[in-house]
Amino acid sequence: MKVLLDIKDDKAPALLEVLKGLSYVKTEKVISTEKSVFIEDLKESIKEVKLAKEGKIKLKTLDELLDEL
Repeated sequence: MKVLLDIKDDKAPALLEVLKGLSYVKTEKVISTEKSVFIEDLKESIKEVKLAKEGKIKLKTLDELLDEL
């Protein structure tokens, strides 16, 4: 069985050490921190698009976005 855990960065090393100590558990770092951040940002963006489609939030116009740059 494979299990994906989302662990706070400061707590991960301790938990990984515990898991490595168990002979029946194989640990493997699959996703880098950068990829993890990208995935979380992408999820948030998708959530915002869904809310905009439902009319619950208003997205910025292109002009407003360009003005911020």
